[in-house]
Amino acid sequence: MEQITATGGCAHPVHLSGSTTTLNGATGEILRHYDTRDEPGERLSVRCRNRRATVCAPCSRLHAGDTFHLVRAGLIGGKNVPDAVRHRPRLFVTLTAPSFGPVHRAGDDRCHPRRDRGSCEHGRPLGCGAVHGADASLVGRPLCPDCYDYTAHVLWHAHVGMLWDRFVIGVRRHLASSAGLVQSRFAEHAWLSFARVAEYQKRGAVHVHAVVRLDGPDGPTDEPPVWGTVARLTDAVRVSASRVVVRTRYSPAVGELALRWGAQVDARPLRADGPGPDDDAVAAYVAKYVTKGASETGAGTDYRLTSRDDVRAARVSSHVRRLMHTCWHLGGLPEFEPLHLRTWAHTLGYRGHILTKSRAYSTTYRALRADRAEHIGHEALPGTVTAAYWRYVGSGHTLGAALIAAGVADDLAVSRQFGTEARREGGGVDDSSARA
Repeated sequence: MEQITATGGCAHPVHLSGSTTTLNGATGEILRHYDTRDEPGERLSVRCRNRRATVCAPCSRLHAGDTFHLVRAGLIGGKNVPDAVRHRPRLFVTLTAPSFGPVHRAGDDRCHPRRDRGSCEHGRPLGCGAVHGADASLVGRPLCPDCYDYTAHVLWHAHVGMLWDRFVIGVRRHLASSAGLVQSRFAEHAWLSFARVAEYQKRGAVHVHAVVRLDGPDGPTDEPPVWGTVARLTDAVRVSASRVVVRTRYSPAVGELALRWGAQVDARPLRADGPGPDDDAVAAYVAKYVTKGASETGAGTDYRLTSRDDVRAARVSSHVRRLMHTCWHLGGLPEFEPLHLRTWAHTLGYRGHILTKSRAYSTTYRALRADRAEHIGHEALPGTVTAAYWRYVGSGHTLGAALIAAGVADDLAVSRQFGTEARREGGGVDDSSARA
């Protein structure tokens, strides 16, 4: 019970066997010794740290909290980031995927109204006069699957990381050119930092949301140059997004595709004291999304597919299954082997991290975990040497332990809810912070 409680009711704990000995660095005296032979089952259970709420809700909750503070620190300071960053040029940017074919969409208006009743070459209607609710099963599916460009969709996913890298380079170059600087000397005058999150849409395509901040050449501790304004940064983002092109390797079966960002680009200034999205709301949005798995968004599975039979057996929509089949087919072509499309068929070809940040944006997950360990009294003692010997011995719960873990997780969730409500009534935290 103590071990399960210490892991916060983790649904899939990792079991370790071994010992840790803390010695005085000068005298060699043993100050502290821990050995799993003194534990029930002679093992120690630790958190699985899975970010997906569908896999482990307690660990995903912890990961969301760390993400909130990581993103928030880059917006308003804290965690060794100066408070002055809140007054820097900052944008909340959304880059979308291009159209691969018309899909059913939700909203108060008709889906795809048309005056004529034309049909595509496959005999399917070119329009849809229905009004779909947000949870309608048709939302995100193509009007005609045979007209939809599944090949471009999958290859675009496989190159999103390269598109982002070139987008960032383009922003730096445009900023330098607009300020009259030699592009290669941009880093001597300013530094561009970011944190970005990938979000699957109903059609199974990734959109990228990013916080972009402009600092001086030394990063968060340095003020940006006088020419580094919000307006100039916004212009650089829009120009770069419209110009970036990544060409795929030529394939006899596919040809060469020119991949771009979608036409819809949003760049909103983040407010310090004026109008604009709230910093905490942005951090809470990012933190909420990183806990979603592919299966929860309906855009894949949370486990890898090892054969065509796995693709056929996956519990997904026909649209997503066809994207998976496309990954499997293209992944077998030698020219696309470096993209590892079969390995990433469960995420529809997207192989990037859900959350990525630049080095100078803010703190790190490792630093946040170290702060938490120090807070609960597990910090390393100064002037000591630690000798640790650990090995993996298993994972997961027995049936009885799983029931106990579920009860511990529920109790902690209820306790957090009561604590949050009490702080709200007392004005201790705002709503966005509590949601994270």
